[in-house]
This record gives sequence, structure tokens and C-alpha cells, in this order.
Amino acid sequence: MLTVERPSRPAKPKRHTSPTKRKQYLAAYLFLLPFFVVFLTMLVVPLVYSGYLSLFESKLIGGEVFAGLASYARALSDPQFLASLGRVGLFFVIQVPIMLGLALFLALALDTARARGSKAIRLLVFMPYAVPAVVATLMWGYLYGADFGPIAQIARSVGLGTPDFLSPQNILGSMMNIVTWEFVGYNMIIMYAALRSIPSELYEAAEIDGAGQFRLAWSVKIPAIRPAILLTVIFSVIGSFQLFAEPSLLNAIAPDAISNAFTPNYYAYNLAFINQELNYAAAVAFLLGLVIAIVSYIVQLGEQRRERRERGMS
Repeated sequence: MLTVERPSRPAKPKRHTSPTKRKQYLAAYLFLLPFFVVFLTMLVVPLVYSGYLSLFESKLIGGEVFAGLASYARALSDPQFLASLGRVGLFFVIQVPIMLGLALFLALALDTARARGSKAIRLLVFMPYAVPAVVATLMWGYLYGADFGPIAQIARSVGLGTPDFLSPQNILGSMMNIVTWEFVGYNMIIMYAALRSIPSELYEAAEIDGAGQFRLAWSVKIPAIRPAILLTVIFSVIGSFQLFAEPSLLNAIAPDAISNAFTPNYYAYNLAFINQELNYAAAVAFLLGLVIAIVSYIVQLGEQRRERRERGMS
């Protein structure tokens, strides 16, 4: 049989990186190195170590013993942990729509051409975010005080009695008010920045069609900033399930209303540093992170499905 030799392909010329490019790459890696060092030492290493701790159990006899997923099984049947998850779930369902609704309203109001003094208003609304959570909680704790708080004094002076904002029935709503006051300005700035990036041609086309301010906001502005709104929702998911400063400080003012397991984050802290159950606290923290990831994914998945439905209808 005759064999036909295939012509060999010419070898690709090797690309040589110039010395100038090498120096640029080296400079870029050097600038990124501090971030990676901090990222590894402050996030990756603690996460790996916490995961390692969650797989062990401390016993009086034998010390640290490998327990596998026993701590996770215990957490899933822990009524205090489950109650704390339900509590922050209720907090998220009620507080986040109110907070983001206010932030969206303020952002739309400031974006209109009729708004006067928008810079001063933006600064005033954003200012509470600059106040540390500890200071904000202590300030509102003083305002909520039944004996010395100005709200209670004003209510008594007009004959309305003494409102008990720190009772077990009202403490969650009082905490919602504190968090809303703190983060409305932050979310408003995100939405306002997204509104300022909308092309002016969209506004001009809507105005030619006779759209008013309400129609312009509903049909043009809000659809255009949905990615920014989704970002604020995800941030709110993370923040809601990580509540710590507010319950820990209000616990000193209202110990009957806030238990050591009021929120999952506060519960994990008390397990680790009060009860000295480091292994179980690590498992609770990992489960909390898993819940946050699942809820965030559900929010993103819902947004993606809504976009697919809209594309199918158009």
C-alpha cells in the first residue's frame, strides 16, 4: 500500500514577552499581593480553621475528639438556633422591603429635575450610615427608654401613656427601626448612582411620548436600575442574617426581651465566648453562612426567571 505523507504544519512562532511587559506584569502582581495576603490570612485561613473545628467535639475525657457532622446535626435540631433563624427571617421579610422602598423613593425624588438642595438632602440621608452601629444602637436605646427617653416623656405629656419599645413584643420592631435608620442612606446612594448612569436619550424618548414623572419612574428608571436594586437586596440578606451589634447592646438595656440566642450571629458569639463551645459555634456559623448563600441564590434565581419571562413576552 502506498502511504501518503501529510505535510507537516509549520510550528507556531513562540511569543516572547518584552522586558517592559514583564516589568508591568511584575508591578501588577506586586500591587495585588497585599490584597491576596490579607484575603488569605483574614478570610480563607479562618474559614478553613473554623471548618476544621466544627468537625471535632471537646469532651472532659479524651479532649478534642473527631465528631464528623454531629455538631451540624445538633444545630439543625437546636430550638434556639432554629428560632433565631426564624426571627431574622421575619426581620428580613418586613424590614428589608420598607428600607429599600424608602431608599428607592428618596433616590427617585433626588433624581428628578425638580428636586432642590439635593446635595444637602443626600448628605443628611447618608449621614446615619457614617454613624457606627454601636453608637446608633446606644442612641436609639436612649430614645426608647421608658423612664428617661424623650419619646416616652413626650407621650406622657400628651396623655398617651408610656410606650414600651423594649418589651419582648416590640423589641424586633424597634430593632428594625434602628437598622432602617442606619442603612436607608447607604442603599439610596447605590440606587441614585445607578439612576445617574441612565442615558438621557431614554428620558427624552419617554417625554416625547408624553410620559409624566410617575410613568417615567415606573417604566424607565426602575427597570433600568434593577441590577442595583438586586445588589441592595443581596446586601440586605447578608446584613439581616448577620445582626450582632444591635441585639448585643440592647440586651444590656432589655435583658428580658433579648436572649442570648436572639439572632444566629449573636448565638454563635455566646456559644463561643460565654459557653466555651467553640466547636459547636463553628458549626452554627457555617450553617448560617450556608443559609445566607441559599437565600441570596434564591433572590438571584427569582430575578433571572423574571427577566426570562419578560424576554419571552416581548
